[in-house]
Amino acid sequence: MITKAEFIVSNSDVSKCPNEPLPEYAFIGRSNVGKSSLINMLANHKNLAKTSGRPGKTQLINHFKINNNWFLVDLPGYGYARVSKTSKKIFQKFITQYFEKRKQLVCAFVLVDIRHEPQKIDLEFMQWLGENGVPFGIIFTKTDKLKPNAIERNVETYKNILLETWEEFPPYFVTSSENKTGREELLTYIENINKSIQKY
Repeated sequence: MITKAEFIVSNSDVSKCPNEPLPEYAFIGRSNVGKSSLINMLANHKNLAKTSGRPGKTQLINHFKINNNWFLVDLPGYGYARVSKTSKKIFQKFITQYFEKRKQLVCAFVLVDIRHEPQKIDLEFMQWLGENGVPFGIIFTKTDKLKPNAIERNVETYKNILLETWEEFPPYFVTSSENKTGREELLTYIENINKSIQKY
């Protein structure tokens, strides 16, 4: 359970990220995938992450310290809306640097809107994470917008596509920020990883 969640720092320079040896879990997805709402739902905090009607609002690496023992990292989305090509390049560069250089990173969560067909940009990003040895899970968002059998069908479509090139399907979570679906499962997953890290 999350009893304490506090914003620590925002920046675009990986070397200025917090220096503490706490495990980090990075949340990333396309603009408008519902990332801020999901982070607020997980932390049980209405305004921890800034939600916006305008996609692409997160343009920095945001660190939130959770229960004083791990960091939730809110990363800029890929595929920004209304952002110049130059800005996009800068964002992509520091996202890439974050994944390549951040030793505290334990797991990335790629957020995917369950209502849409698998998008090329999401699949390419997952492929990149795999090729760079970054462990990740998939978080399907906005499940309150679909009926249960449609959710199942769309998850299956993802599985079929990914299993064409992957040996196994990554851990995945079916969530809704509206209904708090998937909150327990996701937090338990993070907690279990934290416990296994502490053993070493």
